[in-house]
Amino acid sequence: MKGQEWYQEDDIAEAYDDKRFSGGGRYIDRREKEAVLDALAPVDGKRILEVACGTGRFTVMLAERGADIVGMDISEAMLEQGRAKARAAGVEETLSFLQGDAGRLPFPDNHFDAVFAMRFFHLAPDPEGFIKEMRRVTKDQIFFDTFKRYSARSIYNWALPMGSRLYSTREAKELVVGADLELADAAHDFIVPYGFYRAVPRWLARPFRMADTTIGRTTAGDRLASVSYWDARIPE
Repeated sequence: MKGQEWYQEDDIAEAYDDKRFSGGGRYIDRREKEAVLDALAPVDGKRILEVACGTGRFTVMLAERGADIVGMDISEAMLEQGRAKARAAGVEETLSFLQGDAGRLPFPDNHFDAVFAMRFFHLAPDPEGFIKEMRRVTKDQIFFDTFKRYSARSIYNWALPMGSRLYSTREAKELVVGADLELADAAHDFIVPYGFYRAVPRWLARPFRMADTTIGRTTAGDRLASVSYWDARIPE
């Protein structure tokens, strides 16, 4: 099954958060939210678009912090999960969820202060086209993540039920430059890949995450990391 077809299945949406962010997966959730907040802060009053918002983990988090945010996704089943999160958090009136195609964003040029996409580019069939469309609708910032080609991620990538694209550092930087953006910052993490953390209980994941973080602070950490976070800006 192709990535987009797999992603839009109802049962995938219903189990998405529990499968990925419970147990040891909580370390993934925590780090990804930290990365988004660090890149986009301050968010209060900022107009933000989340592309491929999925179940609304980040959309709701940013709405709670005062962002004027739209979450867009191709999967209506995922958006329903996001709307339920927004109702539970009491922010359903302060954000919008929209079904749409990331290749044709239904917004005018320079409409947002920032656009971001997490867990998107590994499934993107046209990453160059998508990032150029994201650039079109922002007047300042694009933030996104990629899975690294030369890392432990590649060991189990073949076993995933959907297609998954891995990027070398050079390829990710070429995406940024090809969209006429400048790389403002980059961070790399998770020497032990996501799949391990999702598969083990939290108590077992904890010492691995501590070791992972310690190694990540060394010069070898960036080279061994399986995930990269990219903060790109429109040149002045």
